[in-house]
Amino acid sequence: MIFTLDEAVHLPSCIATLQWCDEVIVVDSFSTDDTEAVARASGARFVQHHFEGFGSQRNWALEHAMPRHAWVLILDADERVPTELAGEIAARLASVSEETGAFRVRRRFYMWGRWLRHSSLYPNWVVRLVHRDRVRYVNRGHAETQEVRGQIEELEHDLIDENLKGIDEWFDRQGRYARKEADHELAEELRARFHWRDVGAADPLVRRAALKRLSWRVPGRPLLYFFYSYVVRGGFRDGRDGLVFSLMKAVYQAMIVVKKYDALRTRSSRSRG
Repeated sequence: MIFTLDEAVHLPSCIATLQWCDEVIVVDSFSTDDTEAVARASGARFVQHHFEGFGSQRNWALEHAMPRHAWVLILDADERVPTELAGEIAARLASVSEETGAFRVRRRFYMWGRWLRHSSLYPNWVVRLVHRDRVRYVNRGHAETQEVRGQIEELEHDLIDENLKGIDEWFDRQGRYARKEADHELAEELRARFHWRDVGAADPLVRRAALKRLSWRVPGRPLLYFFYSYVVRGGFRDGRDGLVFSLMKAVYQAMIVVKKYDALRTRSSRSRG
């Protein structure tokens, strides 16, 4: 199940790695490029639904796109499934326990034709192989989290994520994501407490969420993110590409900080008016 919006550039390479699947469903958010033509030419089933959030879109697809099989692999169009991962998925599902609700997988981020192993903060775990009746997603800022009924198991082989659209599109997208992330952080800061114990949790998804929540409270957030990505996590080992990507991600963190400030100042101004 591939989720798209103007993904004619990425979709062919994604679908090319899914020849082992019995069914490919493209869930589109009303693209204006050739996404539909590419999907239909490949033999994929094509459905459309207005986008309200990543979690909402995935839930709609699981409930309304009527996948033929109980187990569904959730993908974005800029992702690819290597042969080793495809084989592992087939083997694991052949003997999957009734108590298993989902599988998480590590995602490798590629840019400029190479894997940015260190500056992309690998390993980045995502829940993508899901039982259609045991998993539902929840919008979380620009992304989503998930509620799983059952155990979450791990896959050994990685999913590939590669941006082919260039820097301008990347920054345009990050600007949109930053606004959603800023709104989410402001809402979460009012709603939920931060727990230090979660920073050391065994579950990588819980640990990652706790570290994100901690980062919201730290002054100098963009600079600290750059230091963490480039120095602590070894982004310098990716060479000049690692330096540039760490700077790009630090700029994204600055966008969130500025948009949160803007939202608070606007809210304060309106209340005084």
